[in-house]
Amino acid sequence: MSSADRSTARPEAPETRLGRLRSKLRLLYHGQSPQALRFQTTILLVDLAIIAFFIATPLLRETETFLWIDYSIAAILAIDLIARGLASTHPLRWLRQLPVIIDIFILITLLAPTWLFNLGFLRILRLWTLTRTSMVWRPLEKRGLGGYRETIQAVINLLVFIFVVTGFVYTAFARRDSGIAGYVDALYFTVTTMTTTGFGDIVLPGTFGKLVSIVVMIIGISLFVRLAQLIFRPAKVNFPCPQCGLHRHEPDAVHCKACGHLLNIPDEGLG
Repeated sequence: MSSADRSTARPEAPETRLGRLRSKLRLLYHGQSPQALRFQTTILLVDLAIIAFFIATPLLRETETFLWIDYSIAAILAIDLIARGLASTHPLRWLRQLPVIIDIFILITLLAPTWLFNLGFLRILRLWTLTRTSMVWRPLEKRGLGGYRETIQAVINLLVFIFVVTGFVYTAFARRDSGIAGYVDALYFTVTTMTTTGFGDIVLPGTFGKLVSIVVMIIGISLFVRLAQLIFRPAKVNFPCPQCGLHRHEPDAVHCKACGHLLNIPDEGLG
């Protein structure tokens, strides 16, 4: 048999066990079958439970079961990362994505909770990485609520920012002359600062504390303004214009506002 014949015969060779596993995982993570949807829903619920644990970590750290739960979540996250890597078409390209890098960092903090205690507050970024996947948005799109995606994303961005800053303030300034005696005090300071309420009963000490407060106020008020814009601006429909490719249009638009092309937006696209 010639080399050309052998090269053409290779694709017809039986699929390896690893190849079958990757194909099955790809169908489970990205498919639309009832089995895949059940799997994705289960993964989403587990992720939400993990995020709830991350939020409650400052309150659970002193309990006897904390390390057991911590290492159990590390095992679950490691299995999920490996499975998602196998399900990806290009694993190396997938590995370089920012959400994946953040998930790997979170896994490291779970495996070394004592050594990386001061970085544990960054685990809440798992909520942000979760919204980078289609599992969160697919159910909304199936129910015609895809138009609320940007608003929900803005809410999640705001929540992630609040809890990251709260964790940082609690880790860096608790039990000092700042008046922050616990996690709730750090959360209270974060909210009052980012809303520019500034009651003044809790103030971070020193120049570094003032710089932290300034950053919290600037980013916090920007996130609030972005969320307000998405809530109060008229709802728009995601429908690509066949001529110029513009995606966002008014629900009752007849012509594209960019190029004037005639649109035919279906009623089910209204969100």
